Amino acid sequence: MSDTCKLAVNGTLMRGLELNDNLQQVGALFFEETTTAPIYRLWSIADRHPAMMRVSARGQSIALEIWSVPVVELVRILQQEPAGLCIGKIKLADNREVLGVLGEPFLCEGQQEITKFGGWRNYLISKGNISSES
Repeated sequence: MSDTCKLAVNGTLMRGLELNDNLQQVGALFFEETTTAPIYRLWSIADRHPAMMRVSARGQSIALEIWSVPVVELVRILQQEPAGLCIGKIKLADNREVLGVLGEPFLCEGQQEITKFGGWRNYLISKGNISSES
């Protein structure tokens, strides 16, 4: 068994964003940028973080990052995530499956859907919260 695992992140854990230090502090290493298969939707949770859910209809590809995370630190990362976020299998555009951060359905109820932006970073750029160089 490997002592690291791949973890897909689609929000504040991404490079240059608010909670990226949570990955860096446990020795996680950036692996690649990619997108999901077109079977997900994305919501802004009070404009603090996103929540991505797999759907059976009207899904799109969502931008994300893959990180190589020490397995023994995975729980520590999860404990620092906002309530309502969890780990599940995410299908990537190239049909690989990796563990990744997903939102529970209750979390998205009544929140703004931002799927059309294709990812959290693009949403933040559209609001002027970060620059496109971030």
